[in-house]
Amino acid sequence: MKILMLGWELPPHNSGGLGVACYGLCKALAHRGVDIEFVLPYHDKHDIDFMKITPAFRQNARVLLAGGGAYDSYRYIHPDGREEWLDIYGQVKAYEHAVSKLAEETEFDIVHAHDWLTFRAGLRAKMATGAPLILHVHSIERDRAGGNLCNPLVREIEETAMLMADAVFAVSQLTKDAIVADYGIPADKIHVVHNHLNEIPSFEHSDDTMYAYLAAMKSQGYKVVTNVGRLTVQKGLPNLLRAARIVVDHEPKTFFLIVGGGEMLHELIQLSADLGLGRNVLFAGFQRGQAWRDAFSIADLFVMPSVSEPFGLTPLESIGFGTPALISKQSGVSEVLQNALKVDFWDIERMADQITSVIQNPALPETLQHNALREIRGLHWGQSAEKVTNLYQRYAAGVMA
Repeated sequence: MKILMLGWELPPHNSGGLGVACYGLCKALAHRGVDIEFVLPYHDKHDIDFMKITPAFRQNARVLLAGGGAYDSYRYIHPDGREEWLDIYGQVKAYEHAVSKLAEETEFDIVHAHDWLTFRAGLRAKMATGAPLILHVHSIERDRAGGNLCNPLVREIEETAMLMADAVFAVSQLTKDAIVADYGIPADKIHVVHNHLNEIPSFEHSDDTMYAYLAAMKSQGYKVVTNVGRLTVQKGLPNLLRAARIVVDHEPKTFFLIVGGGEMLHELIQLSADLGLGRNVLFAGFQRGQAWRDAFSIADLFVMPSVSEPFGLTPLESIGFGTPALISKQSGVSEVLQNALKVDFWDIERMADQITSVIQNPALPETLQHNALREIRGLHWGQSAEKVTNLYQRYAAGVMA
């Protein structure tokens, strides 16, 4: 079976969990014999041998991913050296046009498009070929806006595409319910396909860390609480900082490490200053590699306080690196992860109590981590790939699942 897969990013050129999830699912699908051509909006190298990667713009344009993410503007460099900045909507339109031409020249059984950036392209491919279209929703506009004012153009793209698609995959029951509530899509058209880790890290604690100053503080009795992710409204960091103020009042030797970049950075720095947390909070910026891994392993607790998290891989990654998690109940990962502390994102007092409990009771995080690690070893992409493959076969055969 041949799948035309449309996505906006793949590791290592990814800004968040979207590319990681696409990679994990595609690898598991390929292991089951699915033939995938993955179309990206840029041309670059990927260490991937289990599927064909096709740049939508090939020789006539190249996107430099200079620190940008899937929702940012990019710089295009033309063959004659001219530079051009296109906003995200211009990129979506250009990608749509390129995919439409590619679809007419390529044989495939299913079009599988990830998130709103590729939905219009998926519709064009469906209209050009008549192939079934499956839309994979990793988040909806309400999630990205943190429940605040949504972008009407993005909402229109999402709604129109989901109404016209043959099926919709949602990364969680939470996301499925949101799609039904926000867009009125029939529930029987939506299938839940949970995300998983690509692999559980082989990890041992080491004195060699990128955060040597935090290791030194821990030797003086400090505890470290970490958050790793984009600094956006959706992620709920203001509530974590307000909870941090309560925690520090009771446990002054608590340090909060915030790793990631995003539009809320300056606002969060100002809030931490207003709360008097200057000595207890560090904003480390966007990190990759060892600095990213060590942000988990140096910590005593990982906290994901998201306002709305369609899934949320980072708690699973944290557990893989040896650190238990406190997660928002408003997250998809809470559907599959039982051995974690859980809190409503808005309940700052309860969030602070949970963090303080971990700091004051060493047996609690130890037990949580032991049980959580055993739990996530039973979760893998093969489970989701089996479900997706079965659905591919049914839709390709014209049997509506």
